[in-house]
Amino acid sequence: MATLVGRMQFPAGPTPVAVRGGELFDLSAAGTVSELLNLWPDVPEGVALGPLDAFAIDEAPLLAPIDLQCIKAAGVTFAVSAVERVIEERARGDARLAETIRGGLQDRVGADIRAVVPGSEAAARLKDALIADGLWSQYLEVAIGPDAEIFTKAPVLSAVGHGAQIGIRSDSAWNNPEPEVVMVVDRQGRALGATLGNDVNLRDFEGRSALLLGKAKDNNASCALGPFIRMFDRDFTIDDVRKAQVDLVIDGPDGFRLDGHSSMDQISRDPLELVRQARSEHQYPDGFVLFCGTLFAPTQDRDVPGQGFTHKAGDMVRIASARLGALENEVTTSAAAAPWTFGIADLLRNLDARAIRLRASDCQPVA
Repeated sequence: MATLVGRMQFPAGPTPVAVRGGELFDLSAAGTVSELLNLWPDVPEGVALGPLDAFAIDEAPLLAPIDLQCIKAAGVTFAVSAVERVIEERARGDARLAETIRGGLQDRVGADIRAVVPGSEAAARLKDALIADGLWSQYLEVAIGPDAEIFTKAPVLSAVGHGAQIGIRSDSAWNNPEPEVVMVVDRQGRALGATLGNDVNLRDFEGRSALLLGKAKDNNASCALGPFIRMFDRDFTIDDVRKAQVDLVIDGPDGFRLDGHSSMDQISRDPLELVRQARSEHQYPDGFVLFCGTLFAPTQDRDVPGQGFTHKAGDMVRIASARLGALENEVTTSAAAAPWTFGIADLLRNLDARAIRLRASDCQPVA
């Protein structure tokens, strides 16, 4: 039976919860999910609230299942996404040019990328060949080079949870969801579990310049996580992450429907290697989560032939995986989404008002 950890918005404030054997437990004594995981498995028993299925989620909404953890992401970890990033770069963010570029690049480099291990001698030879052909790109560097792309996706406490609206910049005309498995790591670097995430992507912004990555990725309500963290145990291990399939369904208000799939067994770097690189010469005393990247690259035309897919306000996005549940969000603009107003100082004041004291942890980050 799965052990789940998350957060719910109770009247008193955001509260860590756990689900064991289908029963919901209030773990507010832990204070934060970050502290709870840093102490894992030495955690409070919690107060039983009854079966999760019987709980009124609309009265206590699910929040993103993390709080003080840093939100990191790995990019271009699948061959298909590497090709799509090169397409964005060469199209300079213009969706109308993408289809012609896509055909030529996939014929030349698609199969070659799948056949090499990043950082290997074979990858170095492929890089030399692509440079000679004038096809090298900064995106191919992180796809097959020794160093993964690791960036900060969103500020602490800014992620939205299951059921919340997710935001796209109102000035973006070419964008898509990115359904991903997200690793959950404590201050010691222990990978303790996984959840689902939507690393919303603005293809026009990042396509114009990789230096616009921050504007493409970090906007109000542009990061969704949930519904819960599934903790690793005898019944759910890192090997389940390695072979997970992530399914995506988008239902538009215009009747448009898109189905996509992302298989983690196609990833070019092992999830634990991505965690290792994220921690290389950096420390995370409150832990971190790491989006592992996506195989999904939507090329299905929505309106105009050759222009591919882009979101519309009102799209319902469902990201699901058999062992991690389902994360559902409605698309709106970042300007129209509920503003992010509850920050770290607000959380500390709330905990103080509830007389909740974080336990002093003797955990120390490992080298």
